[in-house]
Amino acid sequence: MQQYADKGSPKENKKSKVTMAKAFRTIIWPKRKLVFVGLILIVFSRLSSLVLPWKSKALLDDVIPNKDFEQLYSLLTIVGFAILVQAITSFLLTRILSVQAQYLISELRAQVQKKILSLPIRFFDNTKSGALVSRIMSDVEGVRNLIGTGLVQLVGGTITAVISLILLIDISLPMTLFVLVPVTIFGLVALKAFKYIRPIFRARGKINAEVTGRLTETLAGVRVIKGFNAEKQENKSFEEGVDRLFQNVKKSLTATAFMTSSATFLLGLASTGIMGIGGYYIMQDTLTTGDFISFTLLLGFMIAPIVQMSNIGSQLTEALAGLDRTEELMNMESEEDPINRTIALDNMQGDIVFNDVSFAYVEGKEVLSNISFNAPPGSVTALVGSSGSGKSTIAGLSATFLNPGSGLITIDGNDISKVKLSSFRENLGVVLQDEFLFEGTIRENILFPRPNASEEQVLSAVKAGYVDEFTDRFEEGLDTLIGERGVKLSGGQRQRIAIARAVLADPKIIILDEATSNLDTESEALIQKSLAELVKDRTTIVIAHRLSTIKNADQILVVESGKIVERGTHDTLIQLEGRYYDLYTYQAKI
Repeated sequence: MQQYADKGSPKENKKSKVTMAKAFRTIIWPKRKLVFVGLILIVFSRLSSLVLPWKSKALLDDVIPNKDFEQLYSLLTIVGFAILVQAITSFLLTRILSVQAQYLISELRAQVQKKILSLPIRFFDNTKSGALVSRIMSDVEGVRNLIGTGLVQLVGGTITAVISLILLIDISLPMTLFVLVPVTIFGLVALKAFKYIRPIFRARGKINAEVTGRLTETLAGVRVIKGFNAEKQENKSFEEGVDRLFQNVKKSLTATAFMTSSATFLLGLASTGIMGIGGYYIMQDTLTTGDFISFTLLLGFMIAPIVQMSNIGSQLTEALAGLDRTEELMNMESEEDPINRTIALDNMQGDIVFNDVSFAYVEGKEVLSNISFNAPPGSVTALVGSSGSGKSTIAGLSATFLNPGSGLITIDGNDISKVKLSSFRENLGVVLQDEFLFEGTIRENILFPRPNASEEQVLSAVKAGYVDEFTDRFEEGLDTLIGERGVKLSGGQRQRIAIARAVLADPKIIILDEATSNLDTESEALIQKSLAELVKDRTTIVIAHRLSTIKNADQILVVESGKIVERGTHDTLIQLEGRYYDLYTYQAKI
């Protein structure tokens, strides 16, 4: 078995490259009915758009020379009807496919967010939240071009170009062959450019995620920034990030501009040549004026989609690059392993046993070494020791946030690595040192673990956490808005809300990580009363620097350098006059 704990970390497959064929299979094909409707509409739209250049020949060669007003009216009716059909089909295309594309984006965002939340804690420890927001919100945006207007324009442009080419050949084969030379050259240039652009779009997604992540951190830590007068360095850091983004965008714009300019130049040469050849044929009476005008208009209908395809190609390339990054994320291993985690805890008692457990965040650098202890149901186990000794890692292992590198952790006699996480965590409550509160009201934060709890249950939790001690002074009471991360409340008030939230969850196991560290003396006294109620009949693992708060613990584990160096009750450890005695007497003097 590995001696370092990377089993809980998500593993990425080799960088995948999403091909158009794969995108078709996974994204377009499931929506084939809508896409088929769209293709029918695009056929009608493009055919109707060709009526005007097609009837131009009849207008110039037959109607005008013969002054045939009846045929003129008939021709205008046909052209007018074709324009109406084109307008209606264009509207329906946008309405059906563009809306469907946006729906698909919302579906993909939900899937990516669901996947991210399924990943283990260690993934979040190594990834900026802003970067994850970018991957959820931005990377899937390009999908609209696969099933929305981009795909429609690509297919529609191809249809228009092919039909126009057939009509051009019918009018004049030599002139058509002359046009195909620069068009072919442009096609080769475009294919080369798309291969160059795709890695740029991949890199853009990464840069954008990094910049967004840093910006999110900056806004969240604005008090620290202002407190240390660090605005200049944060501004510089952000400026460097957006400059990297600008340089990336500049590369893609340069490549796109090169394609567009190449198209303009090559196809402009073709148009110039057609003027000469067409003029020569007209003077030789081998081409009518109507044929020439019709050929020129049809040429525009063939060339325009080809030029447009350079932009569409860029859009599709960007979409595939975003899907590349999304695919990498979706291929990561989820925290919940349905193959290995098969045990459901129907009636959990809360008996936790560590048996010779070791753990390392980095290979070769153990944080915990051969940890063994038993936390019986309803008992309180306190972890004390120096900062960085491994207390929080033990708590993280107990909460299944981490997986041991070696050794065994059991819950009610079951290997915890085989237990379904959902069945374990529905019996788990956590109160952290820097407790996280969501933006909203006090009531909403307390209700978080049990949204459907009754008002009586909420008020009971409020009373147990002594939250009413300060909410009674608020005009809105429990419905007071607390701001982002509870910024409008004191540390003690936030902590009491967190404890009330844990009380309402009514778990079998409680993890308390420095739960009283942010409290003043008065608040600590109130919290100690509520904690005494909270831990009653629940297996509790508590980390505390204030040793006076854990004197009544059933067992105290003294952790130093990743090992348990002492264990016992408060009285036993005081009599031992070892490490715990030193820590306790030192704090007593303070």
